[in-house]
Amino acid sequence: MRTTGRAAVLGSPITHSLSPFLHRAAYAAMGLTGWTYEVRECDEAGLPAMLEAADWSGLSLTMPLKRAVLPLLDTVSDLAVAVGGANTVVFDGNARHGHNTDVYGIEQALAEAGIAAPRSALVLGGGATAASALAALRGLGVNAATLVVRDPARAGETAGVAERLGVALAVETFDKLDALLDVDLVISTLPGGAADAFAGQVARVPALFDVVYAPWPTRLAAAAEAAGGTVVGGFPMLLHQAVRQVELMTGRSDVPVEAMRAAGEAEILRRATLQRDD
Repeated sequence: MRTTGRAAVLGSPITHSLSPFLHRAAYAAMGLTGWTYEVRECDEAGLPAMLEAADWSGLSLTMPLKRAVLPLLDTVSDLAVAVGGANTVVFDGNARHGHNTDVYGIEQALAEAGIAAPRSALVLGGGATAASALAALRGLGVNAATLVVRDPARAGETAGVAERLGVALAVETFDKLDALLDVDLVISTLPGGAADAFAGQVARVPALFDVVYAPWPTRLAAAAEAAGGTVVGGFPMLLHQAVRQVELMTGRSDVPVEAMRAAGEAEILRRATLQRDD
C-alpha cells in the first residue's frame, strides 16, 4: 500500500478528461492526502520522454497512447497483450508495468445494468475500445461476435485481438447493419454523433451499450430507451476502469466507488449546464 504518490492522465486531446475528478475523489475519500493526480497533454512522440520525466507512481492513458506505450513497458499483463493496448501504467522502482482496465470497466458497466450473459453481440467500430469490448464479451461467455466498420481493411488489429481471445469474428460494413441486428446486445464504440444515423435501426435491439458519456443521452441511446431496451452509457465504464486503476496504483482494495461516481456525475452535470448557458 502506498501512502504517497504522483499520478496523471496522459493523452491528446486531454482537457476533457474526467479522470482527475474520479481519482482525486477517491484519494479524498480514502484519506490519501499524499497523492496527487495531474492532467498532461501528450501525444505518441512525447510519450517516451513523459515516462522518464518524473517520479510517477501511476499513469492513466487515453488515445492515442494505449497501443504506443506497449514497447516502452517492462511487463505487460496478459489481458493488455491480448487486447493490444494498456490504459494503465504502474511504476515499481524503475520498472513500468502495463495493465488494461477498460475491459473491467465494460464488464462492470454491463453487470450493473443486469446484462450478465448475452448470447450474441454486435460491436460498432473497430478501434481500441472495440478490442476491449471483445475481451469483455469473451469474459461474459460470448464466443462469437460481429464487428461493423466503415472500412474492413482497417479492422486488422481488432480482428487479431479476436483471434488471440478465441472469439470468432465476422467483419461487416454499415450498409449491412439492418440484417445484423438479431442480437441480444449492441456495443457502440463510435464517437459522439457518429452513430446517430443508425439510431432507428439499433433501437429494436434488447440492450445497447454506448461508450459515449457526454453529451448524454446520445440519439442512439435515446432511441433504444424509448423503444424499451436496456441502455448503458459510457460513464459507468469510465468509472469502473478508474476504480481498478486506483486499486492498482495505490495497492488498496477499499476504493470508494460511490464517492467517485458522485464526483464524476457532478462534473458531467456542471459541463452540461455550462454548455446550455453559452
